[in-house]
Amino acid sequence: MLIKFPKASDVKGSEITPRSVFEDRRRFLKTAAFAGVGAAAATLPLPAWARGKPLDGVVKTKWSAANMPENDPINEYADVTGYNNFYEFGTGKTDPAENAGDFKTSPWEISVEGACAKPGKISFEDLIKPHTLEERVYRFRCVEAWSMVIPWVGVPLGDILKRFEPAGDAKFVYFETLFDPEQMPGQRAAVLDWPYKEGLRIDEAMHPLTLMAVGIYGEVMPNQNGAPVRLVVPWKYGFKSIKSIVKIRFDSTMPPTSWNDANAREYGFYSNVNPEVRHPRWSQASERRIGELFKRKTLMFNGYEEEVASLYKGMDLRTWF
Repeated sequence: MLIKFPKASDVKGSEITPRSVFEDRRRFLKTAAFAGVGAAAATLPLPAWARGKPLDGVVKTKWSAANMPENDPINEYADVTGYNNFYEFGTGKTDPAENAGDFKTSPWEISVEGACAKPGKISFEDLIKPHTLEERVYRFRCVEAWSMVIPWVGVPLGDILKRFEPAGDAKFVYFETLFDPEQMPGQRAAVLDWPYKEGLRIDEAMHPLTLMAVGIYGEVMPNQNGAPVRLVVPWKYGFKSIKSIVKIRFDSTMPPTSWNDANAREYGFYSNVNPEVRHPRWSQASERRIGELFKRKTLMFNGYEEEVASLYKGMDLRTWF
């Protein structure tokens, strides 16, 4: 599905109803009427994913929907919200949508600490102030060789980090997910060493493509997609884009990351999308876009080579995978 606007600069993201939401609502009412419910169907509750709160003041960027290549149509809303990796709510692809409905995301604060001049906290409300949010449609590539194209809404991570004035010896940025087994049933199992941990080199974190996302399709982030705030690093495999963030720390040394700690042979610290470096158990040279029948060739750095290749100049990407 490709969302088209008469002129990108004339339309606010908050004014756009995702076509998939409209179509699914119409199918829901049609099905209910066919079953004999009739007009009463209009009063029945819609699925949770169809009740997202619109985000105000969303600004279009050069990565917005209107500028996506024709062969990169945006995925259906139902796919994006119903097929997820979020082990805190279960290891199955549909587990997050089934188990995250009651997850409490308000109030929410992120602590920022470590090698910086102004440690402190940032609230979710601060992140979604008008005129700070941007719409960006990014390819999202998972290590299991599947991918999606998702219209994210968020704030460039670099703009946030600069507020805390990172010190000169801050070479890396560490991120941590909420640890709350009562709300996150997946954390009751020893699948990973909880809480979930991730990290970036500071120049990766400051790169203009790196986004602190608070929504999709112009609406607040659904719980199963990492509410209320998550990272999106589009040239890396999906597990680098940590969800439900509660802590950020500036470090002088490379921080621990969950999947690298669990299996360093299969999951490197950098985890850049690279079709030339295969996963030990399968090739990464091709991928299947969710909703498509045939596989397509995996692009170097997930198609963002022009923007990010310079970050790794002189590095052996087979060693630093």
